[in-house]
Amino acid sequence: MTTAECHVVDLGRVRYAAACALQSRLVAARKAEAVPDVLLLCEHFPVITLGRNGRREHLLATDSVLRQMGVEFHPSNRGGDITFHGPGQLVAYPILNLARLRRDVVWYVRQLEEVMIRLSEDFGVHAQRIAGWTGVWVLEPGPVPRKLGAIGVHLSRWITSHGLAYNVATDLRYFDLIVPCGIAGSRATSLEALLGRPVEFASVRQRAIEHFAAVFQLAMCPMSCAELEDRLEGFARAEDAVPIGAGAAGPMGSQA
Repeated sequence: MTTAECHVVDLGRVRYAAACALQSRLVAARKAEAVPDVLLLCEHFPVITLGRNGRREHLLATDSVLRQMGVEFHPSNRGGDITFHGPGQLVAYPILNLARLRRDVVWYVRQLEEVMIRLSEDFGVHAQRIAGWTGVWVLEPGPVPRKLGAIGVHLSRWITSHGLAYNVATDLRYFDLIVPCGIAGSRATSLEALLGRPVEFASVRQRAIEHFAAVFQLAMCPMSCAELEDRLEGFARAEDAVPIGAGAAGPMGSQA
């Protein structure tokens, strides 16, 4: 059986709003089969995001404190509660057609967790699932579970967006501004905090790609930002060329 391709695009460090806008364009193009599956990798400038099931009271900082610390705040249409994204955190946004993999949202989330569990093992860290809590956690040392990787996803007609955030060298002080993932008493941790030494970010990113390929059984193909933009602009031009009314029942119809 031929392994499906997934293009990998490294966005570097980008604003959260820009990444969300890019995902929206990709989801529309993926629904129309104008692009293959895509894995976006990036870091974000400091930002706190609130998922569609989140509670605003889990934001512990005032707007004034956020401004002083240079932290943006964004509501998001992803699942989950509240979280922080920032430099030193590997963020992965898969734009996948789950209809071609498995029509099962719970399975998809477990697979994303599996990517982070395998990634952690590469560095000698035992990360695991905790029943009822999404993401991956480290239980030792200490009595309080610490979250190493978070997950929040969105699906529209089985096309995925948003994804996972894995703390490599994240400044953990930012998590004091929130109740991480809305779970009182939980703490965040990072790979560097657990290992007590610096970790090469590029190495973590490459291993994450390899584990993503193995877990989802996809052939990963690098793509530049310029190439991706060309594909999306080509799709937009084609959409603009469709006569009014001609696409009413087409691939850009109503979303689930």
